[in-house]
Parts: sequence; structure tokens; C-alpha cells
Amino acid sequence: MRLRLARWVVSAGLLLSSLACGHVTNSAEAASVGAQGSAAPRLIVFITVDQLRADLLDRYRSDLRFGFARLMRGARFVNAFQDHAITETAPGHASTMSGRFPSSTGITSNSEGVADRNYRLLTGLRSEIGASPLRFQGTTLTDWLAAKDPKSRALSVSMKDRAAILPIGRSKQDVYWYSLSGSFTTSNYYRDTLPQWVSEFNARRIPAKYAGAEWALSRDSTSYREPDLVIYESNGGDNVFPHFFPEDTLGASNYLRATPTMDSLTALFALEGLRQTGVGLGVQTDMFAVSFSGTDVIGHKYGPDSREAHENVIRLDQTLGWFLDSLFKLRDSNTVMIALTADHGMSPIPELARDRGEATGDQGLRVSLREQVAAVRAGLVAKGVDARAFDYDVETVSLDRAAIAPAQLKADSILDAFGRAARKVPGVARVDRIAVLRKANFDRDPIARRWSHHIPAASPVDLVITLTRYSIWSSSVASHGSPYDQDASVPMMFYGRWVKPGRYTAFTRVVDMGTTLAAIAGVKPTERVDGIVLKAAIR
Repeated sequence: MRLRLARWVVSAGLLLSSLACGHVTNSAEAASVGAQGSAAPRLIVFITVDQLRADLLDRYRSDLRFGFARLMRGARFVNAFQDHAITETAPGHASTMSGRFPSSTGITSNSEGVADRNYRLLTGLRSEIGASPLRFQGTTLTDWLAAKDPKSRALSVSMKDRAAILPIGRSKQDVYWYSLSGSFTTSNYYRDTLPQWVSEFNARRIPAKYAGAEWALSRDSTSYREPDLVIYESNGGDNVFPHFFPEDTLGASNYLRATPTMDSLTALFALEGLRQTGVGLGVQTDMFAVSFSGTDVIGHKYGPDSREAHENVIRLDQTLGWFLDSLFKLRDSNTVMIALTADHGMSPIPELARDRGEATGDQGLRVSLREQVAAVRAGLVAKGVDARAFDYDVETVSLDRAAIAPAQLKADSILDAFGRAARKVPGVARVDRIAVLRKANFDRDPIARRWSHHIPAASPVDLVITLTRYSIWSSSVASHGSPYDQDASVPMMFYGRWVKPGRYTAFTRVVDMGTTLAAIAGVKPTERVDGIVLKAAIR
């Protein structure tokens, strides 16, 4: 009973695909991909997999038979990156469809993302904070499409609020995310009441059905190369298969987020939204954004090299398979353009990286600058200055010069002293003045390039801090957020009759995706962008 219940959402998706929608044959699919024509797509489907590092698709290639396998037969860019410094969810999602780096979107970290107490959730727990895109600056592909045809619409769905909101920008469209209560919701930035179809979907209480269920392996345990028991995973508990859901419904609705079932549920909700809203049925080009977040929660809990991460990719491949089958029955495949990427990559568990010899010396450490920050602030207070004049936000430091002026303190002296102290901390690779980094040779110093792409020119940030490779600030089991390639490397794929299938090896950036999709749709950005059009892949 436990096993059958744990696979219910996947089975429901297959049922939706095979019974309600029929089956797409390989020959029909090939004809769709190879068809010639210049008409713009009626629907752009933009898929983001949270925390999917690019090399994992090659690592697990023999296990990928459905969704990923199909999309990889399109135009696949194998040397693609989120080319900015703080590789977190909010900055990554903000850059995808805007064609711009965080330095111009203004979304530089998760803490500066979408949380907004001025806009309440329409459903959810009292403890959950509302959200809006008001910190986001500029426009996205959704706005460019609407500038050409005001009838253009968008539907965006994710487990995470920032993942649903930021690819669409400020446009007030159909944008929904998952509440810890087990329901999909939105904020009153977008609407005052939930549509009937959302309420009816929530009324099915699918997450509650997982109370007491289990997440089990989908195949024989001997087919996984990763060990099941790794002491660092999940902080030493709940770290072997099978994984059991809590018996209470609220606990199960929360625990579900750290299983592949979350992405299956997201896919089901997104398809129902597509069916109910009619997005993609008009003559104009509409936007359908879906972000799958289960990979991120699982990666933080168990690490990217875990058996859980491997099993999750297998399950997500299956989910993508029936999602695409269903999509192509709801909408004519000859009118659909699909793109897939990730908001960031992932670093291994630091202790595991050291055990395996991947991290040496002062690499692979857990780092805190709490003592160094406290010392600077104590010094300011001793001089009669408010401690908040020294603003420390993990990777960045800014100093309020107006606040320290009455005490006749020199900003450069304070910043230099902190920089010297921080550099002595094991795991800190460099502390740089952002003004100096902007003048660096970016070909020789990719770290400087990514920081320059990240911090807005008008930002008060004085210093930026970079850890050593595989070192992390977080207390999570594993994390991301650095400017190193393992955190910046992401898959990038385009699939549809508008692109030339193939494997592209040139260096590319995620900011090139929105501009390329705009060119395919026959629209232009309405502002200056950082991305370019990947012409080599367009028919």
C-alpha cells in the first residue's frame, strides 16, 4: 500500500497522457522536429529544473529514456552557464527570460527576491510570507510578446514562489506556486481570488494522500552506483531508502517537497492550468513557464552525488516524458517551441568532497565570518556609530559613509581591515573591491567577470567575498551559490521545428535564451539586454 501510494502522481500523469490524451509516436515527433516553416510558435514552453547541474544528464544518460532523452535530441548547448556570481534560485530565474544579468534585473540574491509582506497569499499557512515581483527591474520575454500583440498571455507554475514569478517579471499573469499547506496559491499582487479550476485542483487534496506513504527506488538497488548509506546525507537521519512520509497530512504535504512526487504534482497542475486557461490556443505567441523544484530540495538534503539525486533524475525524466506527451495532445506540436535550462548548478557535500580528494587544503570547508563582522561592528559602536553602518550580507559588504563621517572614521581603513581579517579565515579565497573587479581582464579572471555581471552599478556594495572551491556558507548538507563552474554550469536545450538539432559546444550563457526565443517568436527586446541570439541553432 505504501509503495503504490507513493507512486500515485506519476501513475496519474501517465493516465492523463495515455487515456485522456493518446500517445505520441516517435515518427510523429520526428516529423514535428524536422518540419520547415517560418511561422512563429503559438506557445513557448520554458522549463527550468532547479539545481540541475549540466554534467548530471551525461552521468545518468543511460537511464534517461523519456523527457530528457527527447529534448536532448533538439539543439543542446553543452557549455552553458549562469554567468553571474551568486548562483542562487532568484538571480538565476530572473536572468532566464529577461536576457539580463543580475546587475540589471536587481535580483542579486534570494533574500532580495520576491518575498513581500505587502502582498498576502490567497491560501496557505499564516506563517508563509506573501510575494510579488516588485524588486525585479525591467522586462522579460512575456513583455516583449505583449508589446507585439497585447493578446499574448502567460501561465507560470512552480513549487517556489520566486521560480514561478521571476521568469515572467512584473506582468500580472496566471502565476502560481505551492504552499506548505498542500495547495497551489498566488498572491493578491496577481488577483483577489483563486480561479475555480485552481480551487477544484486543491480540493482534490493530492498531497494529503501521501500521509504514511514511502518514497522507494524504482528499480533494483544493484543498478545504482551510489552507496545508499552516506553518513553526511540528511544530517545522518532519513538517509537510506525507502524514505517514509509523515503520518499527518500537513507533515506529508511539506515532506513531499523533498521527493520526486513534487515535480509530478507540479506537472499535473501546470497541464490542468494549460487546459483551463487556453494559453497557447490563440494566433498570438503565449508563454508557458514550468519550474521543477524537487531537484533542489533533494540536492540540499542528500547532495548531488547521492542515490536519492540519481533516483530523482530518473523519476523527473519519466515526469517530463508524460508531461510532453500530454502537452502535445493539448497543443499541436507544430505550434510549440520548448526550451529547458536550470537556475544554477550544485556543489558536492563539502565533507564528502574532502573524503574523495576532490577538495584539498582549505577547500571544501564550511565558512562563517561571524566573529570578523562582530569585531568591526563592535569597533563602530565604541566610536558612537550604529553597528548597522557595516552591512554584511554573507557574500557582500557595504559601508554607510554618511553614518561614520561624524566619528571621523575612514571607510577605506575599515574595509581594508575587514578584508585582511576575512582572508585569514580558512575557506575564504578572496575579498575584492567590486570597483576593482569591474576593471579586471575577464578572460583571465572569470570570477571577476561573474561578479561584474552580478552587482548593479548603482549598488552600495563595496566588497565581495569568494570562498575556496567546494566551500560553502550554508549549514545545509550541500549547497550552491558560488561563482565556480560547478555552481554555474547548467543544461541548455531548445526543441521544436524552429531549431537545428545538434550538439553545440560554444560557450553560452543563460541570458542568451530569452533573446533567442524572442528571435524565434519574431519579437525584439524592448530594452537593452546582455544576451545574444544563438543564430547557429535557428533554422
